Amino acid sequence: MEKNDPQSSIHELQMRLSQPLAELNEFLDKQIEAFEPQIRFLVQYCLKNSGKRIRPSLVFLTGNTEDSETYKNLVQVSAVIEMVHLATLVHDDILDRAQKRRGQPTISSKYGQHTAVLLGDALFSHALHLASQFETVEVCRLVSKSTRRVCSGEILQTFRRGDWKIEQSDYLEMLDMKTGELFSVATYLAGILSNYSHSSCQVLKTFGSQLGIAYQAYDDLTDFIGDEAEIGKTLGTDLSTGKATLPLIQLFQLKNKEATEAMTTALESSDEAKVRYLLDSHSIFEVGFNFVSELWNDAVETLAKLPDTLSAKSNLETISQILRVKLDDLHRSRLNT
Repeated sequence: MEKNDPQSSIHELQMRLSQPLAELNEFLDKQIEAFEPQIRFLVQYCLKNSGKRIRPSLVFLTGNTEDSETYKNLVQVSAVIEMVHLATLVHDDILDRAQKRRGQPTISSKYGQHTAVLLGDALFSHALHLASQFETVEVCRLVSKSTRRVCSGEILQTFRRGDWKIEQSDYLEMLDMKTGELFSVATYLAGILSNYSHSSCQVLKTFGSQLGIAYQAYDDLTDFIGDEAEIGKTLGTDLSTGKATLPLIQLFQLKNKEATEAMTTALESSDEAKVRYLLDSHSIFEVGFNFVSELWNDAVETLAKLPDTLSAKSNLETISQILRVKLDDLHRSRLNT
């Protein structure tokens, strides 16, 4: 595959994933029947707004899809991870007071916060039920651990709301828990279920974490400069809910007294226009683009440690390339505004 032809890469990736993702969707649809009849419409509402299916895609691109028994396990574990992810989104939208998710009203805005809290809990519970059905207890153990870490990351971020001077290292640790964890368990479990070597599984685990952190850092940038209609979710929620994300953290790291005092005033008065002006005038978005690029490079360097004979290596190089193209596109759109 020509790595300098992203459109060809995207097309090939879509073709490769079309059947596995279709089977994943079919598997998820069947899970609706496991819920009580009175709430099935809520589960269906979550599932129909399917999003990008990044985590399941990582499972299928990592695992051995040629072996029928392994493939069956990959479908189920991808459903487990996606259901955990959906549960976190339902809860995140409550915390962020988000009105839209994937172009549709969020569960909390459409059906109320109480319903959303309990639905998220029900999705978590069913994901763990599915994880318990594997022959190896390792799947359920790892998914349980990942679910705990994701929730812990969100709790830690809640503790730090309004703390604009958080250290970047502390913030990256939270990103690892919130986003890196599910990326990591997706690639790691796919490796385990495919009987890859211990060393390869460890590389996959690290790569998933690094890719997840890079992806979330990219998402931080889109919250300030993305197109809401294109992205399909409410933007600006990080700022309005007091979350210190990458651009703000990097401005305060400048140790520029005038800039930090002006930013503190803008944040305390909820002056979003002033916040964006200060970030722009101090070239923070450029700093952010460069930093996310470094994070992606770290992930790609880790991936290079996989043996060339493992098909997962070229597959994951492709998805890494595509995600890098998204960053470059956002950067170009920013320069053209």
